[in-house]
Amino acid sequence: MAAITTSASDCVENIAMNWRPVLLCALIAVSLWHAWQQWTLRAVHPPDGQIAPYDPQQTNVDDATIVRLGHWQLKQRAHYDITARILSREDYRFDPLAALIPEDLALGWGPMSDNRVLKDLEVTQSARFYSWRPRGALPIARQEVIEHSANTHVIPANDTVRAQLKRLRVGQLVHLRGTLVDGVRDDGAYVNTSLTRSDSGAGSCEIVLVDLVENPL
Repeated sequence: MAAITTSASDCVENIAMNWRPVLLCALIAVSLWHAWQQWTLRAVHPPDGQIAPYDPQQTNVDDATIVRLGHWQLKQRAHYDITARILSREDYRFDPLAALIPEDLALGWGPMSDNRVLKDLEVTQSARFYSWRPRGALPIARQEVIEHSANTHVIPANDTVRAQLKRLRVGQLVHLRGTLVDGVRDDGAYVNTSLTRSDSGAGSCEIVLVDLVENPL
């Protein structure tokens, strides 16, 4: 009987050939998953008009309760209740705050929830900031834009809220209830919430420990 010999290069080639179908299936699965995510999170297109006409409601807490989440201690500053239009959303997985704040929502209310205003503004998010710029003449006064929109760092209070926040879509009307908080991490890093709607720039974001998510429409 003739001896059967196999060279190292033959082994490598056989392994590569066996892995090709697996790799192809994995690439197809990833593509289908990405397409599904894009579809489920596609933008909503509400009718014209102020779909969120009222300002957020903020009330003082009775005491400065400390909440522990992972490596963070959160100090409650104020109760917060907001119904707003989602102007933009940005998910974070790898930045220093991602473990605490997996998602930012740029929210608009009053005139900043109206298509007729928003069509003249370009809204973007990156690096934990929300930015806007007019496409031509400002449709409303600059201070009106500032006082009726905000970049909101959302902290899910539990797994149910986390799942609900992940499903939110741009253009959607959302009702969030929770607490504005300051946070200190075990290594000394810290974040502080804004307590006013009239500020802008660094430090102007609301940091909300969210315990309720509802979609009014």
